Amino acid sequence: MAHHKSAKKRIRQTTRRTEVNRSRVSRIRTYVKKFDAALASGDKAAAEAAFREAMPELQRGVTRGVLRRNTVSRKISRMSARVKALG
Repeated sequence: MAHHKSAKKRIRQTTRRTEVNRSRVSRIRTYVKKFDAALASGDKAAAEAAFREAMPELQRGVTRGVLRRNTVSRKISRMSARVKALG
């Protein structure tokens, strides 16, 4: 258990940041799942729309520091290729 005032504050901050970051990652996963569902339906227009919605969410995850840049680049690249292959 922390004894210093600053250490106690750090514990509070860490707890809050963890909640916020988990929420952000969950939100990103939701958009990716929506994209996967649209892709599975076979409707190219719906898949493209879902891709356009998911892409900024993924990039925002990089900006906020919850995902790594290369990971998001790879995911977006693969999603784009899957949409193109659908047509």
